[in-house]
Amino acid sequence: MIPKVFKEVIDLGDGRTISIETGKLAKQAHGSVVVQSGKCMLLCTVVSNYQQSDVDFLPLTVDYREKFAAAGRYPGGFFKREARPSDGEVLTMRLVDRVLRPLFPNDYHAETQVMIQLMSHDDDVMPDAMAGLAASAAIQLSDIPFECPISEVRVGRINGEFIINPTRAQLEDSDIDMMIGASADSVMMVEGEMDEISEEEMAEAIKFAHEAIKVQCAAQIKLAEAFGKKEVREYEPERTDGDLAKKIHAMAYDKVYAIAKAGSAKHERSAAFDAIKEEIKATFSEEELEDYGGMISTYYYKAEKDAIRDLTLNEGLRLDGRKTDEIRPIWCEVDYLPSTHGSALFTRGETQALATVTLGTSREANQIDMPSFEGEERFYLHYNFPPFSTGEARPIRGTSRREVGHGNLAQRALKGMVPDECPYTVRVVSEVLESNGSSSMATVCAGTMALMDAGVQLKKPVSGIAMGLISDTDSGKYAVLSDILGDEDHLGDMDFKVTGTADGITACQMDIKVKGLSYEILVKALKQAREGRLHILDKLVETIAEPNADVKAHAPKMVTRVIPNEFIGALIGPGGKVIQELQKETKTTIVINEDPTTEEGIVEILGTNQEGIDAVLAKIDSLMFKPTVGSSYLVKVIKMLDFGAVVEFEDAPGNEVLLHVSELAWERTENVTDVVKMGDVFEVKYFGVDPKTRKEKVSRKALLEKPEGFVSRPPRDNNRDNRSGGRDNRGSRDNNRGSRDNRGRDDRKPRENKKED
Repeated sequence: MIPKVFKEVIDLGDGRTISIETGKLAKQAHGSVVVQSGKCMLLCTVVSNYQQSDVDFLPLTVDYREKFAAAGRYPGGFFKREARPSDGEVLTMRLVDRVLRPLFPNDYHAETQVMIQLMSHDDDVMPDAMAGLAASAAIQLSDIPFECPISEVRVGRINGEFIINPTRAQLEDSDIDMMIGASADSVMMVEGEMDEISEEEMAEAIKFAHEAIKVQCAAQIKLAEAFGKKEVREYEPERTDGDLAKKIHAMAYDKVYAIAKAGSAKHERSAAFDAIKEEIKATFSEEELEDYGGMISTYYYKAEKDAIRDLTLNEGLRLDGRKTDEIRPIWCEVDYLPSTHGSALFTRGETQALATVTLGTSREANQIDMPSFEGEERFYLHYNFPPFSTGEARPIRGTSRREVGHGNLAQRALKGMVPDECPYTVRVVSEVLESNGSSSMATVCAGTMALMDAGVQLKKPVSGIAMGLISDTDSGKYAVLSDILGDEDHLGDMDFKVTGTADGITACQMDIKVKGLSYEILVKALKQAREGRLHILDKLVETIAEPNADVKAHAPKMVTRVIPNEFIGALIGPGGKVIQELQKETKTTIVINEDPTTEEGIVEILGTNQEGIDAVLAKIDSLMFKPTVGSSYLVKVIKMLDFGAVVEFEDAPGNEVLLHVSELAWERTENVTDVVKMGDVFEVKYFGVDPKTRKEKVSRKALLEKPEGFVSRPPRDNNRDNRSGGRDNRGSRDNNRGSRDNRGRDDRKPRENKKED
């Protein structure tokens, strides 16, 4: 029996639609939907345990995977099976998680798993733009407690016109690529890259995306009502004690406020806060601590948060004593590491990042192999966040999702400033050495300087800053915080990171925790961020004003040469023999790629020695050398023969041609050595391909004056019919000589057997 299917269709307004369907697949999940646009189909399921976990947080897992079968492809690698998620999949997981997580109840701690799978791919649809819609729709069909539906869309801008969920091809022409997550009432998440746009333009893009999200949220509600809205499950809430909360607030608030106002350093401040907490716990008996221990910690942290927020709203002061728009002290250094191709150290307050740059050929490009996208990155950035950067010791289990996300943000901030004509593959690595505040923004600053130190000709330097917002809806007070600390990241109502040049924004990442944030406050916060960015940018430029004119002496130099397709085989040689020997002799790396549009060969030559690079270029010039008929060229004798000399063009070593003995001189030449010897250099005239010999012809004598009285030999008469004794008058072999078959054995002369004495 075919199950009943429920479906809602969302009109994107330009002929495209998105459908949400339920009732056919994965019915044992607590909620499941299929979201489709074009031929792209996502299956999303959600399951949440009915027992609360013994933790004080929501154990939520958002998993996004793309199946290779969805694009009719096999997984790469030895084992033909999908394995660990790619960076692209991890980034999509983070985008969805950041919007979903705040909408679960604070006291809901049941293990919850959201699984999104790409089941069918469409080249004209980017599936990550529909992952948030799929996740929210599945939750709406379940009994899991969740505040309200949300959705996510991608917004682009082409020729000044905004577009929702553009194709990958359209993004090539777009100056904005932003993902926005929101409910019908509030924007909650923004992440993307831009081509130096203004703060007002960014706000307009968010508004445009929000209108589309409202339509998608309404469609989810309509689908849930048609399917049959389930009653929200009951769960065991956390224990609360209002009297205990008031008691701890009274004991902690004033003390925390005083320490926060003192403006101390991170470790000193943390130790003082811990002492207050221990002092409060000491007022309780062992039985009370055993019974209320968890609640005491929770209520203390709430009192601490309230005190710090009030300090900022009431007095405009912050934990380290700064004003709201003040940036921590900055110092920078370039060329710190002597053996890298480029390096820079950026320190802002208690946050420090060391960035390195490595230059390579296209062979070192980062290969992206996903069902939804195949390609390569010639510029990429990796971010490492070791435990010691925060003074902790914890297990190291490979690259974390956080490291992937922060590295991607810094990469998007910088990549637009790397010129298209940069011949190198560029890898930037950021090692975070200290962290109390945004290490991803420190990575952007260190990366900018390291690139300039390496001689990469950045269009403009880029800086980044992390901002925060503290607001009180009752009083209407709010404070925008520049260059936030780690503690301020957790207690604020919004934290956002903005990167850009002096002329505009290049990337951003926002998480908005307060409902109904006005666009006026958002634009004000963005403008305050711009002031902070420019201040930091000045510090970078003081350290290194512009990119170094050339790469370092020990760094590889890159030269690119375009050659016609017909010469690629000659440069490679049989079995790669020519190119391998050339690389060995010149100590260079040679990579040959074919341009699919022009069908020309693009030769990349990488080496630290300019002489080696010049030798490779000379070899290429030699291979492509084509002499012009009627022109004269210097040649060198490289081989002597009985009937001439083999000469090599001086301008194209390796290009050889036979100089026939008859073309050496006007006089008759008995021996080649009478005229030229090995190693002689002289001029010859090029006549092209001789129609008789079908070989290239050059002449030395053509450039010499004829000797006085020289008489050329008369040309041979080819009219054989009129010549006496011509071939036609000779008769056949049988007539003149007799047939071998008619001679007989007796006509033969006996062979004499001579015997030596």
